[in-house]
Amino acid sequence: MQNSVPEGSSGMNEFIDLQSQQPPGSQNYGAIAPTTNTAQFLQTPGNISAKRSYLAVGVLCYINLLNYMDWFIVPGVLVDITKYFNISDSSAGLLQTVFIFCFLLSAPFFGYLGDRYNRKVILSAGIFLWSGVTLGSSFITESYSWIFFLSRGFVGIGTASYSTIAPTIIADLFEKDQRTCMLSVFYIFIPVGSGLGYVLASSVTQAAGHWHWAFRVSLSLSLTAGLPLPSHAPFFQTIDHTSTNTYFFWCDSRSFIWSSLGVTAMAFVTGALGLWVPLFLDRAQVVHDLVPPCLQEPCKSPNSLIFGGITIVTGIVGVITGAGVARRYKKINAKADPLICAVGMLSSAPCLYLSIMLAARSILATYIFIALGEFFLALNWAIVADILLYVVVPKRQSTAIALQIFVSHLLGDAGSPYLTGVISDALQTRQTDSHLGAFRSLQYSFILCVFIGVLGGGFFLLTALHVEEDRTEAQQLCRATVGGKGQITIPPYGKKNLHTHFYDAFD
Repeated sequence: MQNSVPEGSSGMNEFIDLQSQQPPGSQNYGAIAPTTNTAQFLQTPGNISAKRSYLAVGVLCYINLLNYMDWFIVPGVLVDITKYFNISDSSAGLLQTVFIFCFLLSAPFFGYLGDRYNRKVILSAGIFLWSGVTLGSSFITESYSWIFFLSRGFVGIGTASYSTIAPTIIADLFEKDQRTCMLSVFYIFIPVGSGLGYVLASSVTQAAGHWHWAFRVSLSLSLTAGLPLPSHAPFFQTIDHTSTNTYFFWCDSRSFIWSSLGVTAMAFVTGALGLWVPLFLDRAQVVHDLVPPCLQEPCKSPNSLIFGGITIVTGIVGVITGAGVARRYKKINAKADPLICAVGMLSSAPCLYLSIMLAARSILATYIFIALGEFFLALNWAIVADILLYVVVPKRQSTAIALQIFVSHLLGDAGSPYLTGVISDALQTRQTDSHLGAFRSLQYSFILCVFIGVLGGGFFLLTALHVEEDRTEAQQLCRATVGGKGQITIPPYGKKNLHTHFYDAFD
């Protein structure tokens, strides 16, 4: 849930005329894009037809859906898994931590391969790896819980191959506003896939009588993902980046630093809540005597199904609302994007706090405030990447995105599920009543997420202090790469590599 949707289409026209100054009030603040005179160089490699380009995006969106479904199958049946393997809260949190850490460690490796070798082969290998391991993990017996932990790590490796390559394929297929639109469609499948992961896990477990079957059904869906990719398309082949002249940028842009810390806070909150909320609601219902304690799996509970539905609806509505508000507000306020992100984080924190505290009195109120908290968090998904795109020059955007993803996962959702479980276990040892103690310990451990949410709002407010200055500096650096009348200055490498260096400059 830690990932963001690059919106930014309204800012694609900032550099249409680099030699003239737009009148005040007519500027649109967004991502940097090449001039109209240079658009002729931005044809899709190999002149891929629009039909095949949209087909490729459709396939990639489908894989993204399956990718995030697989991420959240384990949280959807976490109650059953903890009973099956007889593990504590801290061990249960470690499941997601192992997954994220393996994802992080392997992502740079797959990114390196994706720049140099056939991307369809890498994508297909990753899909079959995570599918095969998912199937194998459904046959692990109770006495080999460590193998199940190991399997989640291999699933993280498989999904890393896809997550690092798919957005670059879409970026190669489309340009300007169309590219932003396609990326937005691609990323909106994050909340949809996350919610469907809960729904699939819960519904299949209830129908089949065992949580293992949720992993087996996921396999059947994943095996169809890699087949329709157009193998002849050049954008799946090797891309020459040997001449790229990138350099360190995190000291150049304070907006990039503060916004990356804000994204990290978002990932921390969503990572902890995504894993623990269904189990927390189960324990709350036991305290309310709405359901009997689950002593043996399968545990019949609708909470994963309900929480998954809430995630889907609030994710879609939040992304659309955030993008729409930002598109209008930044026409009159250059700091609109970070301010909206700050409002989203600061508004979600009290909603999450109320959902946690009211769980002891009303399950319905808990659902309502969870939905509001997720909605305010989802406002930011369509904005945070746009901030990066216009405060970092195009030649360094790919590296900046990779760094932001790495930091946000490493300091965010890689550790927050495990840390929440550790705090819960420590508090649970001081409780006398087993069921009430299990509920209270997890309830109090969630309070950490509220503080991190407020901290994330502060990071976005700090971003707003510097975003105008950093955007102006990025514009000036971009002008330096373009000659008079919007024509590209041919670099000393010669015309043979002009196509490669143009993409280095603007992609």
